[in-house]
Amino acid sequence: MCEILRSYSARFLTKRTLFMLLWLIVALGLLTPDAHSQVKLAQAGFEFLDVPTNARATAMGEAFTTIGGSSEAMFYNPAGIATIPSFVDIGVNQLNWIADIKYMSGAAAFAPFGGKYGVIGFDFINVNYGEFKFTKVASNEQGYEDITGYPQPYALAVGLAYGKQLSEEFSVGGIVKYANQNLGNSMIPVYNQVIVDSILTTDTTYEVKDYSLSVLAFDFGTIYKTGLKSLAFGMSISNFSREIAYERESFQLPLTFRFGISMNLMDLVPSMAGDNSFIVSIDAVHPRSYSEFLNIGGEYVFMNTFALRAGYVTKQDDYGMTIGVGVQKFGFNFDYSYTPHKIFNNIQRFSFKFSI
Repeated sequence: MCEILRSYSARFLTKRTLFMLLWLIVALGLLTPDAHSQVKLAQAGFEFLDVPTNARATAMGEAFTTIGGSSEAMFYNPAGIATIPSFVDIGVNQLNWIADIKYMSGAAAFAPFGGKYGVIGFDFINVNYGEFKFTKVASNEQGYEDITGYPQPYALAVGLAYGKQLSEEFSVGGIVKYANQNLGNSMIPVYNQVIVDSILTTDTTYEVKDYSLSVLAFDFGTIYKTGLKSLAFGMSISNFSREIAYERESFQLPLTFRFGISMNLMDLVPSMAGDNSFIVSIDAVHPRSYSEFLNIGGEYVFMNTFALRAGYVTKQDDYGMTIGVGVQKFGFNFDYSYTPHKIFNNIQRFSFKFSI
C-alpha cells in the first residue's frame, strides 16, 4: 500500500500542483462564510485543555499537526513523537495567559532501542487561576462574611503517550490522559425552622459542596510522508471523552479535529538546503465549540541554529498574527512566541527543551 501511494504521489504531485494545493487550502479557509469571525456553535468544558502553551507551535500559528520529531508534538498530534531522533527529548513551557492565569506544561519522550518498539511519552498541563476571595451568607449588615482557608481553583492534566513508526512513511500515536478541574467549594446555606424558648426561629447551617471533576480523555493521530520530498499529511483527534457535569447540565471536553499538510520548501532549492530549512505548514481545524478555521505557519532555520517563525490563525476575534524566534545548539532549544491580543495583554510564551 505504501509503495502504491508513493508512486501515485510521485506521478501526480509536481512542484506546480504542490503550490496549487497549498494555496487552495488557504483560499478555501479564507473564503468560507464568516471567514473573519468566530461563530459559537456548541458548549464545552475544561477549556484549559484547548489553550496552546508551546512557544514554537504558537509562533507558527499552531500549524503543528504534521511537525514531528519532538516531544512537543504530543500537544497537537501524538504520532509526531514516533520519529524523535534522540533517546530522550524533554521540554517545558511557561505561559502567562489572560486575566493573570498562569500555565506550566511539559512533555517528555523516550525512544528505547532506537525506537524499534515505539516511543513512550508523558505530558502535563498545570493551571493556576490566581487567588480568589470566598464569602458566605451572613446575618450582618453586609449580608456576607469572608472565608479563609478555602482551596484555590486549579486545573491539571497528565497524559501517557505512545507513538510508532509503522514504516518509513506512516506513523501513528495515541494518548490517554487524566484531566481534573477544581473550581473550589461552595457553602450553601440551609435554613431550618427551630423553636427556642417557645419562639419559632430560623437556624442557618451550611452545606459544603465540592466542585471538582475528573475525567479520562483520549487523543489519536497519524502522519503520512508522501515520498515527494518532505511533503507530509497528518490528522489528529484531541480530547475525546464521555460527557460530565458539575450540576445538572452535562458537557463535553473541547473535542478538536485537525488535518494538516507541511513541507520543507528548501527541498525545492537543493543548493540552499543542508543546514537551512524553511517549513510551511497549514492545518484545517474543526473544534466542537466554534466554526472551522485555518492555522497557517512558517519556520525558517538558519545554519541549524537560529529560527524565525510567523503564523496566522483565521476567524479569531481577538488575535490573529503570531511571531517568534528560537535558538538550538548542542541539544538545547530555547523558543519564544508573541501573540498580540486586541482585548487583554499581549501574550508571551517561553519554552525550553533538550535532547540526548
